[in-house]
Amino acid sequence: MGLMGCLLIITVALLKGATAESYVVGDSLGWTVPPNTSFYSDWTNSKTFHIGDEVLFNWTGTLDHNVAEVSTLAEYENCTKPGIVYLSGYTANLIANGSRFFLCTVDNHCELGMKMIVTVGSPTNTSSTLAAPPPSDSSYSAPSLTFAGALVSVFSLIVVSLFNYV
Repeated sequence: MGLMGCLLIITVALLKGATAESYVVGDSLGWTVPPNTSFYSDWTNSKTFHIGDEVLFNWTGTLDHNVAEVSTLAEYENCTKPGIVYLSGYTANLIANGSRFFLCTVDNHCELGMKMIVTVGSPTNTSSTLAAPPPSDSSYSAPSLTFAGALVSVFSLIVVSLFNYV
């Protein structure tokens, strides 16, 4: 029974380590013109982002806001409007360490503080470009150990251990 207990502990540890977080930008406020220009930097500074996590941009209305990703800190600071923008429900999958720069391109929303930097892993020099190009769509997810994969591992270990007793 000692081996089975050890396997159970290992499985729980693997499943806990494989859990990715899903963050809704701004929590209950969502993605909107914030009450102050530091709101989204305060929000991201209160989180620890990891590879495999995802950041969901939600807001009401279809043309009131959008979200775009720029490549550099300079573009972020200058509220540069890139060509590609996403609508409400966009999910940014965090697939690499580094900093990613998001902003709203509607009217002067960016200048009013509707922008944020998401840093994955250890803080990096945000004056550099992205650690990896942004995904072309929001359907990509980083590979992780799934519940089914963990179960297969446990059952394989049980079968191997049973053969040792035979």
